[in-house]
Amino acid sequence: MMLADLLRATEEVAATRERRGKVEALAALLGAMTPSEIPVAVGLLLAKPRQGRLGVGWRGLGSVETAHAAASALTILDVDAALTRLAEASGAGSAGVRRNELEALAARSTAAEWELLTRVMLGELRTGALEGVVLDAVAAAADRPAAVVRRAAMLSGDLGRTAALALTGTADELAALGLEVGTPVLPMLASTAGSAADAVRTLGVAAAVEYKLDGARIQVHRRGDDVSVYTRSLADITHRVPEIVEAVRALAADPVILDGETLALDEDGGPRPFQDTMARFGSDTAAAVVLRPWFFDVLHADGRDLIDEPLSVRREVLAGLVGDRMVPGIITDDPDQAEALSREALAAGHEGVMVKSVDSLYAAGRRGSSWLKVKPVLTFDLVVLAVEPGSGRRTGMLSNLHLGARDAAGEFGPAGGFVMVGKTFKGLTDDLLRWQTAYFPEIETHRTASAVHVRPETVVEIAIDGVQRSTRYPGGVALRFARVKGYRPDKSPAEADDIGALRDLLR
Repeated sequence: MMLADLLRATEEVAATRERRGKVEALAALLGAMTPSEIPVAVGLLLAKPRQGRLGVGWRGLGSVETAHAAASALTILDVDAALTRLAEASGAGSAGVRRNELEALAARSTAAEWELLTRVMLGELRTGALEGVVLDAVAAAADRPAAVVRRAAMLSGDLGRTAALALTGTADELAALGLEVGTPVLPMLASTAGSAADAVRTLGVAAAVEYKLDGARIQVHRRGDDVSVYTRSLADITHRVPEIVEAVRALAADPVILDGETLALDEDGGPRPFQDTMARFGSDTAAAVVLRPWFFDVLHADGRDLIDEPLSVRREVLAGLVGDRMVPGIITDDPDQAEALSREALAAGHEGVMVKSVDSLYAAGRRGSSWLKVKPVLTFDLVVLAVEPGSGRRTGMLSNLHLGARDAAGEFGPAGGFVMVGKTFKGLTDDLLRWQTAYFPEIETHRTASAVHVRPETVVEIAIDGVQRSTRYPGGVALRFARVKGYRPDKSPAEADDIGALRDLLR
């Protein structure tokens, strides 16, 4: 299949608002592929190439200056081969090899194809083809029940492999996919609730109310002395976390698959900032910061699959396996008790709580309201400093906002000026996109290759989950999970929140 065919499908998906239309477009695309093309295409559609890390970033892609092809000639297998060469480049001279590969790929691509490939390599495709949409498209193209396809994807941990099996294998082969110790499983996720009490009322049954640790999610597999540790995205990071490997080897269970979190502790036993955990978590070299694992679920133990057992059974098994490495929590149907534990978790420095139905089975992705996360949402009034052009469905609109906090003391420039603390395009409705596309050029000061810079006079209310230390922004902090709640025409820039208020959120 030609890359141009995949490009047309992504453009159709990006232009289609209804989920059904997206599914139909992708099903038609996948149904026309050969077996070898299917896993490649799934990786491209999700901006998660099957090769994993490519060793390519903005700087490398930005340095590519090559004339593009006038007509489409690349197949998706050509692209796959090029990405494999990028991923395999290592050692002395690897930077030059990657640069040559990128220039060769850019020269064989049309301008539109190169834009697509750039966004794929950066993991920023943003067409609306999320994993759930792609899985539904696979089910439609293969004429298989969506529930069977989703379960197979969860258990294989590989959407590309699942798609290929669904489209080219038999129904029995697809249904036969089961848990395998050593093969990571797509993690179960949670929806959101406003409070722990609301979450318990929503579930309507007894619930496990557990600390929501501000760490990194891990999935651990053990068979004998062989231990593997995987991230939320199923990347194998076993070599980075020897302390977790040793902790799992000390457990009585074998074989076992555990779901949990890891974080670093400070000298007083409290959680270090999320950024410290992630710096240690992402490092290939040993560090003074030690990670400790906590576990909240068990998927397999001693030869027994547990994903189809209710959470009440899984928790009982888990407690016997991990002891004090189990995430703190209680079982209750009392909203007041749930709120009390939530306050306790926050006072201990954690993110909030998870509230889970004791009847819930383990399933990948968001499944109704059987798992609910509760954490405080903070809002700040910030000022728009610049806006970036959108891509995909937002092509032709101004989208990503550059956000600034007030610098009342003048630490970073004139007193009363603004210092950048982050970017976001999340939460912008179509109406807001249209409005800001028309409005911001009216207050434009200048343009760069990547953004329209504007007078700092537009106040926007931003919700965040917190902040982290940053060397990227001069204020020393960056927003975490920022999203737009709405513009505040009733407020002047002088009423925006100060950088000091954001700094105070750093632990």
